[in-house]
Amino acid sequence: MKSVLTTVVAAADQSARFPSSSDLESVQGSLQRANARMEAAEKLAGNFDAVAQEAVNAIYNKYPNGQGRDMDPETQKEKCKRDIVHYLRLINYCLVVGGTGPLDEWGVNGAREVYKALGIGTDTYVTGLSYLRSRGCAPRDMSPQALVEYNTYLDYLINSMS
Repeated sequence: MKSVLTTVVAAADQSARFPSSSDLESVQGSLQRANARMEAAEKLAGNFDAVAQEAVNAIYNKYPNGQGRDMDPETQKEKCKRDIVHYLRLINYCLVVGGTGPLDEWGVNGAREVYKALGIGTDTYVTGLSYLRSRGCAPRDMSPQALVEYNTYLDYLINSMS
């Protein structure tokens, strides 16, 4: 799984060298932000169901009939929420490891093809995730630095799906 730590070590090893001072500065920055990432991960894990439901509500406010194959509206909403929870879990993993590896490996690669095959535009998920991005509030939800860390991975996912 890719993180700042594994990337620095892999690059140094591939070049048969010790990590450079800039490599170590990158690691140091990641470690300094670790407390904020852990706070964001903890808050997200403790409230993911409500957060996911807010995203689904935002999606169905914009797309009242949903998108995708024909299925009853409740099943469609349940599947949408399941997918949002999946993405939130991957964002949580990214917060824990301090890198985009979990999203890259388990969330972004192939998502477009899957949604295209199902007749669902990624814009539906972008709508829900963008709502979550604009909805987050410090200090109501988490500290300002934790919110920055959380939003970094939301932005990464939104940009990957756009």
